[in-house]
Amino acid sequence: MERVLLGDGGMGTMLYSKGIYLNACFDELNLTNPGIVQGVHREYVRSGADIIETNTFGANRFKLKKYGLNDKVTDINRTGARIAREEAGPDIFLAGSMGPLGVKIEPWGPLPVEEAEDAFAEQALALWEGGVDIFILETFADVLEIERAVRGVRKAAPDIPVIAEMTIGEDGNSLYGTTPEVFTKELESLGVQAIGVNCSVGPAPMLQCIERMVKVTAFPLTAMPNAGMPREVDGRNLYLCSPDYMAEYAKRFIMTGVRIVGGCCGTTPAHIKAMRAAIKALQPPRRPMPAAIHLSEAQGAPQIPMGEKSAFGKKLEERKFVTSVEVVPPRGHDPAPAIEAARMLEENGVNGINIPDGPRASARMSPMALASILTAST
Repeated sequence: MERVLLGDGGMGTMLYSKGIYLNACFDELNLTNPGIVQGVHREYVRSGADIIETNTFGANRFKLKKYGLNDKVTDINRTGARIAREEAGPDIFLAGSMGPLGVKIEPWGPLPVEEAEDAFAEQALALWEGGVDIFILETFADVLEIERAVRGVRKAAPDIPVIAEMTIGEDGNSLYGTTPEVFTKELESLGVQAIGVNCSVGPAPMLQCIERMVKVTAFPLTAMPNAGMPREVDGRNLYLCSPDYMAEYAKRFIMTGVRIVGGCCGTTPAHIKAMRAAIKALQPPRRPMPAAIHLSEAQGAPQIPMGEKSAFGKKLEERKFVTSVEVVPPRGHDPAPAIEAARMLEENGVNGINIPDGPRASARMSPMALASILTAST
């Protein structure tokens, strides 16, 4: 896959912003309010997306049963695909969105694996009938469940490409504790066309996960992070990553080897438009770049003593044990609290300060700028 493809953003985020209550069945809107769904697709198309996803993430028989709609699986999925197909036209890929069933399958729960496969097949068949080009199995925490999802899709539409995505925690592991190194190989073995991660975390921890995945696979990779971690403001969950921040990470994903990049919860058409602009000029590598490039020193090159490299290096030479404390860059432009904190740490014997880049997946003062200010002030 030579060309980088740009996905769309959060469907639920956009529907909520347009006044749909969180306790509503978003998938049912394909039947009851198709215009609002079509409008969201249109916004993403205009923002430059190469792939748009159907509004069917939770449209399986088990999740729909909570709303008394388990007999509407086929109608909701088929109609959702047709609505999106109308906006996608012939030039944009249409992905049939399928999420977890919402009930635990064997061996973690009571649902037999055969019944799980049947539920996935039922949804996939309706999406295929509606005209999807791709299936995207997303936000799966359990490798065993996504395996059953792939099998169900293959029963219904054996010739349609499949993207399989796990969701992860801040540590990079799946929400069931499976490491990226393990679930990457498991996803590879399913015979899908691309594998990746989506949802649950912002761009920074997702990039760290991708860097671990590229070490064990040459498969086409996908990355669709949230727009940061949600924060509650006046009773509403808001995602605070700016479009520019998401665009910067889109470039980092691509240079690490990702071939399909997009967004999940909190991502809007404004984010996708910024990501489109950021990646347009990039010429991605033919193969995933290694996570790190090690350059050997030239033979005979003089070795600079550690103490001459920096003040911290000098302290490392002088002492067997030194202390360093993390100071997070402020969200605004006022460095005064950070300066006060640095002085207090210095007075109490701390030897160094660590300023993290992109803490908590939120836009803050540049770490280099803060480091320069602290160096001049302490």
